[in-house]
Amino acid sequence: MKKALSIAGSDSCGGAGIQADIKTMTMNGVYAMSALTALTAQNTTGVRGILESSPEFLLQQIDAVFEDIYPDAVKIGMVSSTELIEVIAERLRHYKARNIVVDPVMVATSGSALMKTDAVKTLMKEILPIATVVTPNIPEAEILSGMHIDNEKDMESAAEIIGSTYNTAVLLKGGHNVNDANDLLYANGGHHWFLGRRIDNPNTHGTGCTLSSAIAANLAKGFDLIESVRRSKEYISGALSAMLDLGSGAGPMNHAFALQGEFAKEA
Repeated sequence: MKKALSIAGSDSCGGAGIQADIKTMTMNGVYAMSALTALTAQNTTGVRGILESSPEFLLQQIDAVFEDIYPDAVKIGMVSSTELIEVIAERLRHYKARNIVVDPVMVATSGSALMKTDAVKTLMKEILPIATVVTPNIPEAEILSGMHIDNEKDMESAAEIIGSTYNTAVLLKGGHNVNDANDLLYANGGHHWFLGRRIDNPNTHGTGCTLSSAIAANLAKGFDLIESVRRSKEYISGALSAMLDLGSGAGPMNHAFALQGEFAKEA
């Protein structure tokens, strides 16, 4: 069985973060492992508190995984401090980790800031150059590219700037009033659009975590990047379409269990 490691923060309400990553990876047919960067007290309406892991303990978690069950892919999510980012980058280089998917979680869906300013700079310097693919949304891509994004042509320009600057593939997620749900993959100097449809579902907490984890799972199983993104887009669209409502804004992975594991069976 293929294995995937999530390095990210915990979400106490279960719709995003490590909890969403583990559910997603499991539903996509890989064995999920985790290294926690932080505990958070949050729900779909906001983040109430963040308790960071120490750099030493994060290092021990990563070592424990790689020395025993070497992952076929790694997903990196919420990392809020420079010190933690430096540990992750050093350990992944040390172990020659492969299929690294970076979800640059800077702001929660609720609008709460999740990353310090100096940490953003360290992420760009240490993590993006070792990434297989980075999956920013529009606001995150504006920070990473240094340009404003108003339309799909801007998306192409921003993705190319990020990809060429850090020598990585970029999946720039649409939405945010730029388009309905069309995502752009920039890889190997070319653009590939994934057309989607906006699903009228208010429960969007954790969609970024879910998509990036699904991509990591599919890369772990040996699919190429384009096919991994395609399968992951299909998976999250099915999860959102399931419309399971657990509360005021339950995350998409809670909807995903309404799918009865069909995607996992297909895999």
